[in-house]
Amino acid sequence: MAQRYEYKVVELREKMIGGKMSGERLEKLLNEYADDGWQLKALTAAEVKGRIGPGGVEGILITFERPAG
Repeated sequence: MAQRYEYKVVELREKMIGGKMSGERLEKLLNEYADDGWQLKALTAAEVKGRIGPGGVEGILITFERPAG
């Protein structure tokens, strides 16, 4: 029987428009999910919806994968 997987997608964006993406922040997030068995599958640049107003800010979508079960 083929291995089954489950996926989780997390939005990561900076608080300020034009803010620099923090490598330290990304590393911490990746390690937190790895502790729960998630493995990084993909990083995708995207415009992520902000908290205020209809526009978005630059960010990334992080896709994780782990065996289902």
